[in-house]
Amino acid sequence: MLDLSIMPRKKKNFYSTDKYTSTILSVFKSSPKKPLNYKQICMKLGIHNPSERALIIKTLSALTHNKKIKETTPGKYKIINNKNYYQGVFYITSKGSGYIKSDDFKENIFIPPHKKLKALNGDEVQFYVHKRRNNSRLEGEVTHIIKRSKQDYVGIIQINKNFAFVIPDNRKMPVDIYIPLKKTKKAEDGQKVLVRIEDWPDKADCPNGKVIEILGIPGDHQTEIHAILADYGLPYKFTPEVEDFANKINTNITDTEIKKRRDLRKDLTFTIDPKDAKDFDDALSFKILDNGNYEIGIHIADVSHYLQEGTILDNEAYERATSVYLVDRVVPMLPEVLSNNACSLRPQEEKYTFSAIFELNNNAKIINQWFGKTIIYSDARFAYEEAQHIIETESNEIPSHISLTNETYKTTKKIKEAILKLNQLAKKMRDKRMLDGAISFDKVEVKFNLDKNNTPLGVNFKSSKAANKLIEEFMLLANKKVAEFIVNKSPKKTFIYRIHDAPDRQKLEGLQRIAYQFGYTLNLKDTKQIKTSLNNLLKSVVGKKEQNLMDTLAIRTMSKAEYSTNNIGHYGLSFKNYSHFTSPIRRYPDVMVHRLLQSYLGGAPSANANLYEEKCKHSSNMENIAAKAERDSIKYMQIKYMKSQKKTVFKGVISGVTEWGIYVEIIENKCEGMVRVKDIKGDYFIFDSESYALVGEKTKKKYQLGAPVLVQVKKADLEKRQLDFILN
Repeated sequence: MLDLSIMPRKKKNFYSTDKYTSTILSVFKSSPKKPLNYKQICMKLGIHNPSERALIIKTLSALTHNKKIKETTPGKYKIINNKNYYQGVFYITSKGSGYIKSDDFKENIFIPPHKKLKALNGDEVQFYVHKRRNNSRLEGEVTHIIKRSKQDYVGIIQINKNFAFVIPDNRKMPVDIYIPLKKTKKAEDGQKVLVRIEDWPDKADCPNGKVIEILGIPGDHQTEIHAILADYGLPYKFTPEVEDFANKINTNITDTEIKKRRDLRKDLTFTIDPKDAKDFDDALSFKILDNGNYEIGIHIADVSHYLQEGTILDNEAYERATSVYLVDRVVPMLPEVLSNNACSLRPQEEKYTFSAIFELNNNAKIINQWFGKTIIYSDARFAYEEAQHIIETESNEIPSHISLTNETYKTTKKIKEAILKLNQLAKKMRDKRMLDGAISFDKVEVKFNLDKNNTPLGVNFKSSKAANKLIEEFMLLANKKVAEFIVNKSPKKTFIYRIHDAPDRQKLEGLQRIAYQFGYTLNLKDTKQIKTSLNNLLKSVVGKKEQNLMDTLAIRTMSKAEYSTNNIGHYGLSFKNYSHFTSPIRRYPDVMVHRLLQSYLGGAPSANANLYEEKCKHSSNMENIAAKAERDSIKYMQIKYMKSQKKTVFKGVISGVTEWGIYVEIIENKCEGMVRVKDIKGDYFIFDSESYALVGEKTKKKYQLGAPVLVQVKKADLEKRQLDFILN
């Protein structure tokens, strides 16, 4: 069976040549006429580590082979400027053709099926563009595959007498993978496997590969969850070497280290987290000052104290870049000895932290601020539900469902008073943020009730309440002020920002048309009006059948938030400066922010921007992959749940319309499936893109986005992760 501790990655380790490809090319582009050797490149990048210098040499060799650079004299290289050919990313369509997105063109380049040169979805390619005729669309031809987006695929193996094939689960993979019998790893016919493409001969219709791991029986819960992880190149376990390294770290609190830190162990401190949380990134401290103001500390686990740069553990954390949250498990970024123990701010324990401490007056105005390394003692741990009970009742009595020891009774009463005051301050900060143009997305979170066998018994919904928003506001405050602190430094310092660009105009206009069909209006005149209109829309739909649809469509208009050293601000939060400082246990960018902030507090010069931009791109990419894996696991669990509901008629709302059918979201459980156009009886239905509807050719009957319908489950396929409905 599958050993995910040794599963292949998209990037096998920290020292893969992909790490420096773009960085080295950017160095050459900055001096296109000047030949450079590896020592000069290392000097420009600030690299002195022998292992990484060796990697630079290896990358230069790869770039020469791929005809990105040329060796002008022994050991010296220049970039190749090819005016006739371009680079971009190839995407395949359901019809077998494709298109390329390239920074060199505003529009996508159409690629006919016979001109894609065996390019697969997501591949980085070199291409040639044909001359445009009669104002037609741009058409191109793939001339070279620079880099495959995927080598590994999950699929079902079919064993024949002399050979085998793997039929990939991925719908974007248009061909099967040929496997010689000696490379099947003794997989049995019909099993789900992880296969790696080894080569694709010029005259072959499909690539050759080998089985890497046998995942198990299709449809089995563990098989399917492991298949999701395997398909995205995400490991489930740490290698023994990484675990061994982590277990040998000295996690003791020492007097020597305490002396280097601000000692806050006597300050009233507590955590508020989900009731099922196992790692606690952040804690709050609260103190009333003599002048009547409040000193509020936002204390974040000091992961960087244990996670030293360049170690096998740090390399692993960088590769993962984020923890992955699936419906039935968490795949952590750090081993348990750190994530759940040494770095977790557990109650009644001393912990090393990195803190942002603010003096606020009663109007939530910041009077003073301080950033630095600290040591804290967490007096108590609250779940969100417990903190919410305090906020709602404003009672000094400890509710029976809160299990606290007698020793913390008095402290807990003080914490309750602190929570009430913090909630008042958080409300004022939130009100100001909304006035400044922040967009409020309070999307309902779907959670499955699972039994011990991971069978879904039901669905519940989690919405953000006052306790959640209290914590959110103070985390936002820390993230914002850390970024501002760096921005205001002179000379300018390289830093990692969480950026969010303005929304796509076309998508906003689409949302405007759909909202109008439900009786809502959007004003797209300028940035301020757009934000006000979006907030009004999101408030207006709360509790209505179209809420989840409108929330989802509004989110889709937004650009993706990402990490970058180029600070363009955060549109959604309406912050000019924003970073991620508050979750280093589960996000590697936060670890890098801690390291950079500490080095600048110590007077260090600015870090190399090109190097950190590459790390930002990697982190953003891994965050995107983790989000896709999470969505796939939710979809799988929805199908698993609906499989047992075939006789039930559900009320739903049409959440999407395409030429091949309508997507329907069930109101009571948010599960989404498709009613295929061939299953809609009574007429021949045509897709009307203008009105987002399927329209009957004769009857003119409309199935329009947002319309209510009744559906039943037609097919719930766990292996293909497809949920089909029929109209009732």
